[in-house]
Amino acid sequence: MVDTGVIHGRFQIFHLKHMENVLAAKMRCRKLYIGITHSDIVAFAATSSLDLHGTTKRDNPLTYFERLEMIQGALRDFGVKREEYEIIPFPISQPDLITQYAPRDAVYFMSICGQWDEECYQILQRLGLETEVLWRKTEDERGITGTKIRQTIVEGQKWQQYVPKTVSEYIIEHGIDKRIQELNHMFE
Repeated sequence: MVDTGVIHGRFQIFHLKHMENVLAAKMRCRKLYIGITHSDIVAFAATSSLDLHGTTKRDNPLTYFERLEMIQGALRDFGVKREEYEIIPFPISQPDLITQYAPRDAVYFMSICGQWDEECYQILQRLGLETEVLWRKTEDERGITGTKIRQTIVEGQKWQQYVPKTVSEYIIEHGIDKRIQELNHMFE
């Protein structure tokens, strides 16, 4: 077990596969920094053609703060102690800024499920950061994604089974499900 780890994601809806990744990383370190990418889609807009979902409001309907609160609630529900993690911005689209937000001496944990993940891995490697791949999966093996959950919400289908209970409650309580539907209609 290492002292410090970092894991990152867009978390544009924090779902059970995200939780699986976060818990796998947490099991390998005493303190985990959870980096939220695209914390601001204007200031930290996507700069890679492989970053297909980092550019539009429809793909990024939740604010940084909403994602932070959802992750905190889910971690509390899963029994992760508050002193064992921090949630930070993670400007993957501006790699030279990553170590302004995250510790350089940490182990950076990743799951690789596609070309964008592979590019993120290469970015971390070029920065000289110690990186550990939790697992590699094909797109077919990936499972549920935030994109699929948002589409399920748009279609009026049941989506709650794909997210931690506290996330489902947060989305409904804050009207995020309605926002997702409205944003989808604006971009049709």
